[in-house]
Amino acid sequence: MSTEPTTVEKLRGLRWSIISNAMNTVFVQFTFFGSVFVLFLDALGLSKTQMGFLLSLLPFFGLVALFVAPAVERFGYKRTYLTFFGVRNVAAAGLLLTPWVLSHYGSQAALLYVAVIVALFAMLRAVGVTASFPWVQEYVPNNVRGKYTATNNIFTTLTGFVAVTVAGFVLARTQGLTGFMILIGAGVVFGLISVAFAALIPGGAPRADQSREGTGRDLGTAIRDRDFLAYLAGVGLLTLVTVPLGSFLPLFMQEQVGLDASKVVWLQTGTLLGSLLSSYLWGWAADRYGSIPVTLYGLSLRALLPICWMLMPRHSDWSLHVALGIALLQGIADMGWGIGSGRLLYVRIVPPDKRTDYMALYYAWIGIVGGVSQLMGGRILDYTQGLSGQFFFLPVDPFLPLFLAGVVLPMVSFLLLRSVHEEAGVGMGEFAGIFLRGNPFLAMSSMIRYHLAKDEHATVLMTERLGQAKSPLTVEELLEALADPRFNVRFEAIISIARMVPDPRLTAALIQILEGTELALTVVAAWALGRIGDPAAIPALRRALDSDYRSVRAHSARALGALGDREIAPLLLERLLHEEDKGLQMAYASALGNLQAVEATGPLLQLLDTMANEGARLELALSLGRIVGEEHNFIQLVRQVRGDAGTAMAQAVASLKRRVEKRVNAGLPAALDACADLLARNNLAAGTRQLAQILERLPTDSLHPWSVAILAECRVHLAQDGADRMEYAILALHVLQVDWLQ
Repeated sequence: MSTEPTTVEKLRGLRWSIISNAMNTVFVQFTFFGSVFVLFLDALGLSKTQMGFLLSLLPFFGLVALFVAPAVERFGYKRTYLTFFGVRNVAAAGLLLTPWVLSHYGSQAALLYVAVIVALFAMLRAVGVTASFPWVQEYVPNNVRGKYTATNNIFTTLTGFVAVTVAGFVLARTQGLTGFMILIGAGVVFGLISVAFAALIPGGAPRADQSREGTGRDLGTAIRDRDFLAYLAGVGLLTLVTVPLGSFLPLFMQEQVGLDASKVVWLQTGTLLGSLLSSYLWGWAADRYGSIPVTLYGLSLRALLPICWMLMPRHSDWSLHVALGIALLQGIADMGWGIGSGRLLYVRIVPPDKRTDYMALYYAWIGIVGGVSQLMGGRILDYTQGLSGQFFFLPVDPFLPLFLAGVVLPMVSFLLLRSVHEEAGVGMGEFAGIFLRGNPFLAMSSMIRYHLAKDEHATVLMTERLGQAKSPLTVEELLEALADPRFNVRFEAIISIARMVPDPRLTAALIQILEGTELALTVVAAWALGRIGDPAAIPALRRALDSDYRSVRAHSARALGALGDREIAPLLLERLLHEEDKGLQMAYASALGNLQAVEATGPLLQLLDTMANEGARLELALSLGRIVGEEHNFIQLVRQVRGDAGTAMAQAVASLKRRVEKRVNAGLPAALDACADLLARNNLAAGTRQLAQILERLPTDSLHPWSVAILAECRVHLAQDGADRMEYAILALHVLQVDWLQ
């Protein structure tokens, strides 16, 4: 029987995980991982090389993961985490004795004492983290991993914001090491609270039986995994430069920019704010569009940060404000990188059945690279201590080499991580296009309001707005609306999808409805497929021409016409010749007009002659006008005639007269003048009959055969019916304007 918790149990436990992480954030900020600890070491008088050594112990001890991973698995991920993180907090409390050691035994003894505490803490932490990676992979469901990470980051960021603010106030109002001791003591208390809440998280049970196939240790599989190796290389390169930058940036702000210790600590509020503002968006994007684009965009932003630091004003009234702005960007970049790369690791890179070995290798590798980076960072800063000056617009200082590496290495990491394959994801270009096409602001607000809608009316309105945004961001919500149990929501979803640019998933969803049994939606789906304009719908619409329902056949034919499926024209013409249903006749005729099927001219003229409905006759005339070309010209004539028939037709005839003057027999321009005069005086009956006489005298050598046939039919009906069949007058003028004497 599986000991893994159910998805319901996992989802219930996520809140305790978030609370535990929030409490641990206070511990992190007040002890070994925030600006407080770096400033604490500086207050002890340590050199940057010594600082780098101490800081390197934290990641270096990650190597123990390779050796303790099997024991951790047998003992249980949860039990290991709680035990070693609990004792870790006790070890951290040892820092509180540092002032006593310093005052009694001197700075060298204090350095040695702090080193021992850091090493002990690092060992305990390493074992606990070795357990935490596979445990987190187990208790966080993959389908909500991005959202969980985002929500977790929001709460930890808010907590960190408060913690950093408090730390800044404490350091600003205390002298010497007193403020550091207060913060470290408070951090230990919050660390213990964090472990208590972690005990409520499910999963992490011991796995005593590793004799079954696939559960034994197999580091070779991980080492031969190309995607895993590319991931390790990419993450390693970024770690190599970002870890020392993160550790020594407070000293840069203090020494080169001119900010005091409390302001340096407060800079973290900018980073936390950037994380808070972008966290949910990054997490949502990672779950919806894949880890790779989020990872790469976060990495790209990360590479911009050193350039900003190099160019920022120093010892200026603007220094703090600019530093806060860069810190905000840093929070956004770090959050994108963290959410994207973390999700990529858990969801794509690490197989769940081999998570112990993969995670052990990952943690050990990050430990090696992180430790080396701390040692190198501190040593480089000591070696470059004498650098100063100006190179063009670029200030030269001891931190310049680190900043330059901070630009180059992330770009190499970018190339490595871009090679990692992700099945369900989009490329960087497509990812950017998702946010640039349509109205992303309307899309985002509509998506939020759609999920908050409490009744059918509100949901229908928000579904309409999703389509109005015309943004790829709303695709998931529209697909969800198509599956809504409420008919009106599903109906509105189809209408909204018709407003969207073509999307394979939306087209596939509409095709599924078209081939379904819900007739009221099938008809609308056929119409929507024609309006979207995705050629991928053509095969399904062709099949729908054989539907048992006339309405489906009619709308499918119209949609095929709108999609320009010229190959279907012979079939539509054949059906038009044998169809007796007026609705289907009109659908086939409209489609043939859209397809400019000149072979259908005769049948369309015959149908127009016998059609009694005035609206249908005008649509048939439009189909014939489309065959001739320039549909907009026909529509413009219709609108003008509908407003003032006499004036509109007189102006059209007069324009023809100017075009044919001196190019045809002498009597024709005079006849056109007479016709225009009659129409201008609103004598439509006499004017249309005069137009019929003009059509009889017109030379047709330059006309296409179908235009000749249309004009011949128009002449007969204008002579016979006059102004009673105005569609023939409009059609005749359209043909003359578009095809005669061109």
